[in-house]
Amino acid sequence: MSHTETAHAAPSGIDSTYAWVRLTASLLLGTIGGVGMWSAVVILPAVQKEFEVGRGTASLPIMLLMIGFGIGGVVLGRVADRVGIIPVLLAGIAALGLGYVWAGLAPSFWQFVVANGLFIGGFGCAAVFGPLMADISHWFHRNRGIAVAIAAMGNYLAATIWSPIVQHFTASHGWRATMVGIGIFCVVTMLPLTLVLRRKVAAHDVKANAARVTLTPESLGLTPRSLQGLLMFAGIACCVAMSMPQVHIVAYCGDLGYGTAPGAVMLSLMMGFGMVSRLASGYMADRIGGLGTLMISSIAQGVAVALYLAFTSLPSLYVISALFGLFQGGLVPSYAIIIRTYYPANEAGARLGMVLGCTMLGMALGGWMNGVVFDLTGSYAAAFLNGVLWNVAHAVVCAFLLLRSRGGQQRMALA
Repeated sequence: MSHTETAHAAPSGIDSTYAWVRLTASLLLGTIGGVGMWSAVVILPAVQKEFEVGRGTASLPIMLLMIGFGIGGVVLGRVADRVGIIPVLLAGIAALGLGYVWAGLAPSFWQFVVANGLFIGGFGCAAVFGPLMADISHWFHRNRGIAVAIAAMGNYLAATIWSPIVQHFTASHGWRATMVGIGIFCVVTMLPLTLVLRRKVAAHDVKANAARVTLTPESLGLTPRSLQGLLMFAGIACCVAMSMPQVHIVAYCGDLGYGTAPGAVMLSLMMGFGMVSRLASGYMADRIGGLGTLMISSIAQGVAVALYLAFTSLPSLYVISALFGLFQGGLVPSYAIIIRTYYPANEAGARLGMVLGCTMLGMALGGWMNGVVFDLTGSYAAAFLNGVLWNVAHAVVCAFLLLRSRGGQQRMALA
């Protein structure tokens, strides 16, 4: 490549200034579109009251939203691999706009459920999480870990920013007007941001990035399918454990006699420190790799969940919740780094979508399972223990893969 060609490619290439601009736009898209993961949680009491359904039935939109998010991530990830991120984003923005307007005008509860599960979760939120993480991974090499972690922060920023906004407008204007307003806001603000992502990675950058990839599932002594299966199981296991504090902390505080307000603060602490954790994990992944970061995050999360078993005073629960957020935020970005390390770039969207889909399945399964454990035992102690055991299973998978990776490096060095 000539000096002139190199100078021309630099502004829009890998690790360039444009890559950071693209990352900023991706973070904003994830933060705005991530509202879909939290709005149904905030308006749940109002929806339950208007449609006169039980709490379990009123929770169906949230459960189906998570399922739709998982399935949509796989489908949209595969589409992004084939045609690029822009069609995926346009479909996601349209789904958010239509889904929120439909949900706000829904004459029946089941139409509200479909709007959340199919449109808001299945194609809306899913478009601005996994596919954006996979896309931004193509634009960085030196700082890929921190870039993917920043892109993944959109989900947590959405929870922090949108929850009080949705609560305020629901109280002042009603949940229906709030839903319609969110849909319009998403379309108006997200469409201009997609213009920043129109560029594609230059052909010479694609070749240069591909040339740097030397590891494959076979270097771990595994087939591509078996490594994918292990990562998918790990995604389920880590999030079954993660769901115990995240889904049940408010109810747990109520059962302990502290009321639900402290539990809501603890949930906010988890999300806030989770953002710090995601940044730290990205920095760590750039230095020790995705598998090492996943292993450390797994052990740390397991310790935090176990601490809930040992301490029940209100001050200690605040501290443990902050630690839990600080420890668990690095798990999801690590999967993206592992996928990009061991698989071709043109498979990243679909493969990451499958793993992230399993994390959502783990959250849904864990939220339900731990509730059943509580019903059977009358205590959250057994539910926290259940979370610890799932976390142990996750750590075993991480240790297995980490040991395989070190053995593979030794074999490559000898060769």
